[in-house]
Amino acid sequence: MSNGFLTISKNDMKERGWERLDFLFVSGDAYVDHPSFCAPLICRVLEARGYKVGLICQPDWRSTQDFKALGKPRLGILVSAGNLDSMLSKYTAAKKQRSQDAYSPGGQTNRRPDRATIVYCNRLREIWKDVPLIVGGIEASLRRFTHYDYWSDSLRRSILVDTKADLLIYGMGEKQIVEIADCLAGGMPIGEMRHINGTAFLQDDLADVSEEYVLLPSHEDILTNKKLFAKAFYSQYLEQDPIRGKTVVQKSRESFIVQRKPAFPLNEKEIDGVYDLPFKRTWHPSYDTEGGVPAIEEVQFSIISHRGCFGSCAFCAIHTHQGRIIQARSHASILKEAQDIIKSPTFKGYIHDVGGPTANFRQPSCAKQLQTGTCKDRQCLSPTPCPQLLADHSDYLDLLKKIRVLPGVKKVFIRSGIRYDYVLADRKTHFLRELCQHHVSGQLKIAPEHVSPGVLKIMGKPGKNKYLTFIKEYEKMNALLGKKQYLVPYYISSHPGCDLANAVELAEFIRDSGHYPEQVQDFIPTPGSAATAMYYSGIDPFTGKNLFVAKNVYDKAMQRALMQYKNPKNRELITAALEKCERSDLIGPGEKCLIKPLTQKTRGKVFSKNKKQHLHK
Repeated sequence: MSNGFLTISKNDMKERGWERLDFLFVSGDAYVDHPSFCAPLICRVLEARGYKVGLICQPDWRSTQDFKALGKPRLGILVSAGNLDSMLSKYTAAKKQRSQDAYSPGGQTNRRPDRATIVYCNRLREIWKDVPLIVGGIEASLRRFTHYDYWSDSLRRSILVDTKADLLIYGMGEKQIVEIADCLAGGMPIGEMRHINGTAFLQDDLADVSEEYVLLPSHEDILTNKKLFAKAFYSQYLEQDPIRGKTVVQKSRESFIVQRKPAFPLNEKEIDGVYDLPFKRTWHPSYDTEGGVPAIEEVQFSIISHRGCFGSCAFCAIHTHQGRIIQARSHASILKEAQDIIKSPTFKGYIHDVGGPTANFRQPSCAKQLQTGTCKDRQCLSPTPCPQLLADHSDYLDLLKKIRVLPGVKKVFIRSGIRYDYVLADRKTHFLRELCQHHVSGQLKIAPEHVSPGVLKIMGKPGKNKYLTFIKEYEKMNALLGKKQYLVPYYISSHPGCDLANAVELAEFIRDSGHYPEQVQDFIPTPGSAATAMYYSGIDPFTGKNLFVAKNVYDKAMQRALMQYKNPKNRELITAALEKCERSDLIGPGEKCLIKPLTQKTRGKVFSKNKKQHLHK
């Protein structure tokens, strides 16, 4: 029985009286019917338009059998690797296989292939060469041009070439998929769909590209010159705006990848229409015997209030995928979802999050964006807030108040992260008071990422003084409210532009601040981010200047160890790091020293394995 879930079997089709699907969606994730998961979201959007859609999740790619389970679709096949790039789903920063895949039943690993989009498409082409094939999702979106693949340490060509897909949807795909579906249903051949914004496709020539376009360095030229990779990223990045952006073209072998400008953001009515669809908000019952799908735990009692991010951190590709223009849902739509959550038999009274990529961005950063687009020559917050920035939390505070007074709600938390420089820029509301009084669960997670001015500028993050100011105001507010609540800072090690001296500077800051990080994130160069372009090329694409990049395993291990200098296992690494950058003054019994003399208590905890065996295995 389908029980209101999407169609995943022939029995489901029979129950609905369907002989044939209009669209088949193949996904690398298990089926969780929640708007945070891309496959069910797109399927629900198509279903609401009257199309018959079937979903095949995590098929066995070693044969074609699973792919044929729902039969040949009438209009097209959609393919996505899932909510994450399939390589990131499977491998750590150390390129080791992860012990759990949160998007698979029971957290099982090996339920999806490496580069799942390519593998699935190749299998589907074996079966049905004549059915339109459309790829999308984060993996396809961020690999649409020549891109650096960290796990193979190489440049790879556009995923369009390797999948032989007819169309690639990049960014959030609701508008594109509806337009494509309607064109296919109306009889338009997919090879003639060259007008849909938010898509990319292959062409043999540029004869019918009538609009002005930006030509990137070719794939073959980039392979011979790392500087061209940085240049290509920068040129592409500048056009990622739905209003002022131009078509972008790149030659690869004898073909051209043609990318139309981004799709226009959803307005309030449109985005409400997506999130108001009848999601079941849980995994499909077929996974019950395997323990369900772990990824639901993070989002089951959370609410997406908006999309987009104008923070533009260098290490993040959200602004490239979702855009810099905020797309917010109405209060009515969000409150309806909150009431649906309250009705869940497992709800304990706690809304875990109300936010988006950055929780406190609920409106466009300035008034002109929906008329003229985002600025091409500057960011909204970095290196300092733009004079045109509209820093105002009034709408967000009003929304939070409405949710927390709903019958059945005990507490509403904010977990998706806040930009503290945006909080400091807003002197019109009492956001910090409301945050500390109602929306913190003892600890507030924030992400300064670093403290070195040069590194922060490269990252696109606010300066250290902003962080220190926020710490003081946060502590002052909690003291005023009589609350004992703490900050949990997140830092990134080995980010491009961060050398050993910068890492020592951060370690000293951590020592003096008293906010010791339990976890440190090693930088992972994922496709589509500015920092990945820096990692591969050694060049800042925004300035053209050369950067230091920690690529050696030993260099990266030293930077990570410095951030966790209290861990006795890191003693040898930290000593080597301090000696290498001539900071032996931080070794000894002094109050400011990072490495203290061994005591009887700590001697047995010191990491004793051979350093080379540990670092170069």
